[in-house]
Amino acid sequence: MQNSSDSNNEQNTSAKYAESVYTEWTQKEQGGLRKLQESYIPLYERTQRFRKYMPDIIPGFFQTPAYANSLLATITEFRGIPNEVEPAAEARVRRSRIIHQKDRTFEIVLEESVLRYRMGNNETMAEQFEHLLTMSSLPHVSLGVIPSSAPRSMWPVEGFSIYDDTLVQSELLAAEINIEAPAEIATYIKAFDRLQELAVHGDEARAVITSAIEALD
Repeated sequence: MQNSSDSNNEQNTSAKYAESVYTEWTQKEQGGLRKLQESYIPLYERTQRFRKYMPDIIPGFFQTPAYANSLLATITEFRGIPNEVEPAAEARVRRSRIIHQKDRTFEIVLEESVLRYRMGNNETMAEQFEHLLTMSSLPHVSLGVIPSSAPRSMWPVEGFSIYDDTLVQSELLAAEINIEAPAEIATYIKAFDRLQELAVHGDEARAVITSAIEALD
């Protein structure tokens, strides 16, 4: 029979695990948006293989300054936090320069809906899509787009990032989730592989992006 001390230890361990996995944005943003952007740099620097699935926004790796400004301004207003939009956007763009390091690989899968959501005016979106086309041509970058018309063998899920095979991060409305348990990471890798199979790549992906540019007119 388990004694009360053992039970309390298990509860404390579970509580600490939950805290490490689930971190509210109010806690992460206490030092300001700029510092939050910079806090990811050590993780980026030690990662060799990046995998990211996005159903809603352009990934940070690909964001232009104008798009990042529009997105962070919306986040700032919604959460009612101090306005650090410009320095935070600059920090986000600086940390994203890691995508130009050819000793790493980047596999990105977007839902076509990402290209249809307006985060800024037409000029901002057109510049963002042109930048996306440029980034997709990098030899160490794989960009896939899942067409809205594609028959689904995997449903759209929350956006997530896989860093090597050791960490998964997912951003929820109220919190960031960090997953290090191997079995759970394996589930996300399985989902990513299936989503990647649904996506078009190369010229077909660029054609979808080009159609989004044309739709701005």
